[in-house]
This record gives sequence, C-alpha cells and structure tokens, in this order.
Amino acid sequence: MAQQLQNITISAPGFFGLNTQDSPIGLDPSFAAVADNCVIDQLGRVGARKGYQYSTTNGASLLGSSRGIETLHQFIDYSGDRRLLSAGNLKVFVGDTTLVDYTPAGYIATANNWKCVTLANHVYMVQSGHEPLIGTNEAAPFTLERISTHAHSTGTMPRGNEALAAFGRLWVADVVGNKHTVYWSDLLDGSHWTGGSSGSLDLTNVWPEGFDEIVALAAHNGFLIIFGKKSILTYSGAKSPSTMTLADTVAGVGCVARDSVQHTGTDLIFLSNTGVRTLGRTIQEKSLPMRDISKNVRNDLVSLIQQQNNPIKSLYSQEEAFYLLSFPDSGIIYCFDMRVPLENDSHRVTTWSGMGINVFARCDDGTIHMGVSDGIVEYSGYLDDTEQYQLRYFSNPLDFQSPANLKFLKKFNLTIIGGQSTPTTLNWGYDYTSDYTKQPFIFGSTNLAEYGISEYNTTAEYSAAVVINTPKVNASGNGSVVTVGIEAQINNSAFSIQKIDIHALLGRLI
Repeated sequence: MAQQLQNITISAPGFFGLNTQDSPIGLDPSFAAVADNCVIDQLGRVGARKGYQYSTTNGASLLGSSRGIETLHQFIDYSGDRRLLSAGNLKVFVGDTTLVDYTPAGYIATANNWKCVTLANHVYMVQSGHEPLIGTNEAAPFTLERISTHAHSTGTMPRGNEALAAFGRLWVADVVGNKHTVYWSDLLDGSHWTGGSSGSLDLTNVWPEGFDEIVALAAHNGFLIIFGKKSILTYSGAKSPSTMTLADTVAGVGCVARDSVQHTGTDLIFLSNTGVRTLGRTIQEKSLPMRDISKNVRNDLVSLIQQQNNPIKSLYSQEEAFYLLSFPDSGIIYCFDMRVPLENDSHRVTTWSGMGINVFARCDDGTIHMGVSDGIVEYSGYLDDTEQYQLRYFSNPLDFQSPANLKFLKKFNLTIIGGQSTPTTLNWGYDYTSDYTKQPFIFGSTNLAEYGISEYNTTAEYSAAVVINTPKVNASGNGSVVTVGIEAQINNSAFSIQKIDIHALLGRLI
C-alpha cells in the first residue's frame, strides 16, 4: 500500500529568531539555525534587513587608510539647528553630506573613541586620556574647542572615558588611574568643575564584591545607574548629588562595553560578560530585576566579546524596534527585535554581516546613520550602496515529529513576500550534512508572471504594491532529519519568507 504523503508547514520560518544555544534536535521549527542579514519584520516574518546609501561625498579623501568614521552624534542646539558630529582618522568632523574638519588647532588625538553628550546648548566630547572638547554656536558660527580654552570654563574637567548628561549636570567617570570615582559639574554648566555644586564620589568602599571599575553611566527612572565591570550601583537623589544615597546594588553582573548601554524609554539594555541584559523598571521594588535577552545565542556572544580589540558599539531604534550590537573585529552585528519577548524572556535575534559598520547614530527624525571606512551612510533601501547582499535562512534539523522514520522529500511550496528580480536558491539536506542539494530560481519584475522552468513553477501576485511569490520545487533524497535553507541575493527589493510547506513520505523505521 502506498504511504500517505505527510506535510509539515513552517509558518513564518525563523519567527523565534536564532537559537544556537539549545540542542537543535526537537527545537520548535520557528527557530532558525542561520538568519543572516535578516530582521524580524512587523508581521513576524524573517525578512531582509535594509541596506545603506551614502550620505557624505568627501569621506574617502579625509579618512585615508584609517578605519573610517568611529564616532557619530547628533547635536541639536536651543535654536533647533542640527549638526552631525563624527570622528575618524584622528580628526573631528561636522556635517552629514560634506564632512568639514573641526578639530581644534594643535589638538592631537590618538584615538577616535569619543563619547558625545549634549547639555544646555553645548556638546561635550570625552575619551580616555584626552582633554575634553566643547562645541557651541552661542557666538555663531558653531565652534569646537578644548574645554580649557572655553570662555566660561572653571576648574579642570576630568579626562574620563565616559560622560552622561542627566539631572541638569554633566557626569564624568573612567579616568585613567582613577576608575572608581564619579565626577559631576555645576548645575546646568558642564564647563564648571570647581565651586558651586560640582563634586565627586569615591566608590572604592561601595562595590558589593570588592574593587571594581566604572565602565558606563546612565539615568533611569530617577536613579543614577553606575555600571562596573562586574557589578551595578544605583543611586537615588541624583538631582542633589552631594546628598544622593545608595539605593541598590547588583553583584556578579556588570557592563563590559561603554557604548552597549541604550535607553529604550522604559528600560536599559547593556552588554555584560554573560550576554545582553536589561534592567527592569524600579517602581515599587527595592531591587533591580534583570532579564537576559540573549539566552538563545549567549555562548556565541560571550565568545565574540573575547575577540574584540576595537570598541563594541550599539544602537536602539524605536522606529525599527530593534537593538543593534556590533562586534567590529568579527564583522558581525546582532539585531535584537525588541517588540515582544519570547516565553523564556529572551528576544528574537538575527545577525547582519558584510556591512563594515564601525558605529551607529539615531537622529531625532528616526533616521539611522552609520560610520564606515570612507564616510557616513544612512540605513535605507535594499542595496549596500550599489551592491547586492545575501540573505541566508536555514532551519534547524526537522524530524516531522517522527524521529524514528526515514523521510523522502517530494515537494516544497514556498510563499515569499516581495523579491522582485531577486536571485534565490532553495537548499535542502539530510542528516546534518552541509552538502546541500540546491535549486536556484529568480523572481520576475513584471506585474504578473508565471514560470514553468525545470522543476518548479512560480506565480507572482500583486495587490496594493505587495508582491507574493509562490515557487514550487520538486525534491529528492531521503534521511532521518531534514534541513531547509533559503539564500537570496537582495537586489533593491524587500524580501520576506512567509511560509514553507514540505511534502514528504514517511518510510520504514530506522
């Protein structure tokens, strides 16, 4: 008697994002083993990330053979004027179309890892071992100068690596030779560092597990948050810092990258030595609950942390609903979807590769600018400048809920949203092989197209500018478990995987 044809439907493949942490056997088919150059779109589908288009036109001549733009910050003054500050090749620039060198005369920088913050109509730039810079257009035009030469400067501003503008003043920490003291300026004036209400706090005897080093500062829910490498301190009453009090401590978890800290409006995200975590809101609780949003890729992240020499950077975009975490030396960006957590409190995560991004900045209109080797680019479109890029999705091994039976694949029915003129390859393989059978095809760009080529038929349907492609691919071979993959060369068109239907016969017990 002929065996009954079985069907497995993977609805919204990769909807749960990557899972490289758990055993792939028996994982929910909604998890992915590979989801590269992907995002989880607002309808819960794995789709292509956007590409980038150049904003600047003269970056190559100014940046030479350096790593390129490594600092980005949008400064908005009281009059509403917007300036994009950037740094690269040991220079500081202003401009988002034409870069103009604003490095103060005679100033010698040895790195480009600036932290920029805005306070009271001024922008401040700090990095380890460097005299801070201050920018303003109070006496137009915009000027950028050493803090010591600023007309209203008093005292000596600490040469820290971290700065925070919060509670009406400027906070500085992580000074070479003194990584246990937080300094603050006078009220509403980040250039006043003596007299008034300026001051400092030594944390040597406060760390919960002995000595620690300050890495980052943040303000959240009325508290000053001080991130050490292996612990976190929370101070209340920071509006009057001379009398602020220690409200809470977290031991055993700290922050390992200054620029990984991002405020979402209701929470703080940061990178610890055990993965990406968030601080929960402190409303009535006396302690800070924390969630590990990277549980499903934790070991991969921890391994990447150890490989980095250049600074780890991040970005949070409320418009795109993602948190990006860049590991520049490995060329990998992790993209965490921040809409809704999974059942285990982690968040859906995908990866990006091949972009060459050094740093990110979200501007007030929601646009995302990124620093690359020869200038500044904007996150938009579906080409990396003029080049195609590859989306890769691969499932974990699928056993059709019959792990003991042999599977004979017969046909794949795919549902792809978008993908005009997109060269695509369907991959399938058995029993954990990486030697996949491949079937290439390309979607058309006409208003309605039907294809009858080789082993598949595909139909494109258009309604309200939405393209639905439904290729059908005949399959072959057999094995106990099946891995399915889709590789697409993104070619200036959105591309999302809606559904994969797999028809198979179940054979004898293995």
